[in-house]
Amino acid sequence: MTGANSEAELWSKIPAVEGNGVPDPNVSSAPRLFTWEEIELCTGQKHPPRDRWLVIDRKVYDIGQFYKKHPGGSRVISHYAGQDATDPFKAFHKDKTLVRKHMKSLLIGELAPDQPSFEHNKNSQAGFLQHDLGHLSVFNNPKLNHVGCEFVAGFLKGLSAKWWSFHHDQHHAKPNCFQKDPDLDIHPVMFSLGETLSRELGKQKKKIMPYNYQHKYFPIMMPIVVVPVFQIYSVYFTFQRRLWRDFVWIMAHFALYLAAFVPLFGLVDAFGFYFLINTLDGAQFTWISQMSHIPMTIDYDKNMDWFSTQLQGTCNVNQSFFNDYITGHLNFQIEHHLFPTMPRHNLWKVSPLVKSLCAKHGIEYQSKPLFTAFADVLKSLKKSGEIWLNAYQNG
Repeated sequence: MTGANSEAELWSKIPAVEGNGVPDPNVSSAPRLFTWEEIELCTGQKHPPRDRWLVIDRKVYDIGQFYKKHPGGSRVISHYAGQDATDPFKAFHKDKTLVRKHMKSLLIGELAPDQPSFEHNKNSQAGFLQHDLGHLSVFNNPKLNHVGCEFVAGFLKGLSAKWWSFHHDQHHAKPNCFQKDPDLDIHPVMFSLGETLSRELGKQKKKIMPYNYQHKYFPIMMPIVVVPVFQIYSVYFTFQRRLWRDFVWIMAHFALYLAAFVPLFGLVDAFGFYFLINTLDGAQFTWISQMSHIPMTIDYDKNMDWFSTQLQGTCNVNQSFFNDYITGHLNFQIEHHLFPTMPRHNLWKVSPLVKSLCAKHGIEYQSKPLFTAFADVLKSLKKSGEIWLNAYQNG
């Protein structure tokens, strides 16, 4: 599960992918057989804490020693510890043959013949340019996508490409799952999100913000803070991970801006103009990114199948020339989440197939007008704020 980086380049930097000392079943005459009950205990959160197992195509892999080396980040793969990761594995990796070579030493067995392919609680369903480059959907060569993402994110936007990939991959892996989707880190720092989390927060008597008014301060607060927070944390991320190439791109971005605008406006006004641009950018980003997620179910990870997880946490905005243009074709958010490496302008082509599959299995496929989607963000925040207030006052 990797994002903006070239898989061949990243995997080649791992000299040896090691398991936890369990013999490779390919060497023995018979592989070790596992039940889902055994696998579901190995999430890394219980004793022993190093145990992390996951399943891909009925094969059981021990990632306990490997997850920190994972090119796509340790968290995105750890989010599937104790679960079936077949669908996200296929969605995130373009060169599956390459990756499977590195997975051989992690293989510890397979599901017993009497075990279903999915856990018992699952069914069996399976700035825009920088975003596309990060999803490896512009060039056929992954390395060109990687370099392009660094240039656009770092030089043109002042952000770390690897920071974006690290967080965005987690969002795609577990959308709207609290403690696994970084987009929900605004709860409870700035907002109270979702019915379950809001009720829990109120019962705990926590009040960082006046959440019952969050639908009023959301349109003002988010555009102002989102881009500066991203940039500050992005720079911190590059230092923390020693991503010096990303850091150089970011510094080049600010050096070019200051060289271009300080002679025109002066230092103070140049920074003021930069803040204004970022606020306008943040306003568009806030509404476009959140209209497809905040009104949807927000809760802890329920370990649903890949298809249901994406449909529960995302919704679409109806197709039109204006909607397609203003959202960069990401109004087809459902299809984007199901097929993250598909170019944005092709998402509409698979929409009828997704709708048909939803109808066949009785899964709700939500698509709405643009301004209805905007209004639903505020309605959702108002509702969760009221739930928080009621729980806060009445316990």
